[in-house]
Amino acid sequence: MTDSNRKFFVFVGAAVLMTLAVFVLIELQSILLPFFIAIIIAFLFLPLFEWLKSKSFPSWLALTVVMIVIIILSNITSLFVFTSVNAFQTALPEYQIKFDNLYNSFFAQLESMGIDVISLKSSIDSSGTFSFGNLTSIATSLFSSLAGIFGDFVLILIYVVFLLSEFSSLNRRILVAFSAERARKIVDTVNDVFIDVRKYLIGKTIINLIEGTIVGIILWAFGVDFFVVWGILVFLMNYIPNIGSFIATVLPFITALFNYDNIIVPIIILVILILVANVFGNFVEPKVFGDSLDLSPILILVSLIFWGYVWGIMGMILSIPIMSMIKIIMMKFDATRPAAILMSYNLTKFYPKKSDDKN
Repeated sequence: MTDSNRKFFVFVGAAVLMTLAVFVLIELQSILLPFFIAIIIAFLFLPLFEWLKSKSFPSWLALTVVMIVIIILSNITSLFVFTSVNAFQTALPEYQIKFDNLYNSFFAQLESMGIDVISLKSSIDSSGTFSFGNLTSIATSLFSSLAGIFGDFVLILIYVVFLLSEFSSLNRRILVAFSAERARKIVDTVNDVFIDVRKYLIGKTIINLIEGTIVGIILWAFGVDFFVVWGILVFLMNYIPNIGSFIATVLPFITALFNYDNIIVPIIILVILILVANVFGNFVEPKVFGDSLDLSPILILVSLIFWGYVWGIMGMILSIPIMSMIKIIMMKFDATRPAAILMSYNLTKFYPKKSDDKN
């Protein structure tokens, strides 16, 4: 077989495997999506599980305590989510009327200034670009997806139990399966992967929680409706770089427009929200994560499209955590390190001696 034929068959085989993988991800969404969420939860609570075992708790008792903590936190979260979302959905017809009045008032103001707005308004109305339904569909779809996750709560808990049990005994099994020297190298690599992934997931979750809380308090202080909803939205959407932050800023601003008779206060709120998002996005996260979140912009875009197509809104939220975990893991192995470098955007750390090189 010639090299060209071999490359052709390799390409065809890779294309077939990729198509099959996408098909499996879509068809098994009800099983795989809760599994990926369980992986994230397991990493978040693994330090607590290990700490309890270090205090002479039996594994079964430590696992039971972790499950109780997860159930309590989940019930508190679900209470906030469902209460806030129900209030939000109940008020949607009233906000539809306010939106229509604001929309018509804007064009009436333009027309009073002598501007011909008939064709422009007709074009916008026919396209539905500024339809209130379009503006709120993202939030409602997100919360509907979140409610669906709570519906899979039992399945997620089962996954978490198995994953925590697996993580806790993995090192021991590696030490038994391989020679001492090789086992030690594998264990060190696995521990490095676990530490880096856990640092990213815990750090990102805590930062999102703090930012969501701050935004909620700011909106509460200004008397904006559904400040709890928007705080939760900020927490979730900040897993999606740039796009998520934009959505989590625009929707509270639109709500503020309905709460005030003037434009000044909503603009002040918008400026504050943008300032908060930039502080966390450009200063706090790079300081905490370093290069862990350093993903190529085109990779971020492709991953958002791919996971959004596969798993919808929740897929978009999980896309960056998934890609960051993949990059962290690939960076630990010599065979996959070049691909991990290609996934990065800032290459300064790979060429420390050429930091002054403009290229």
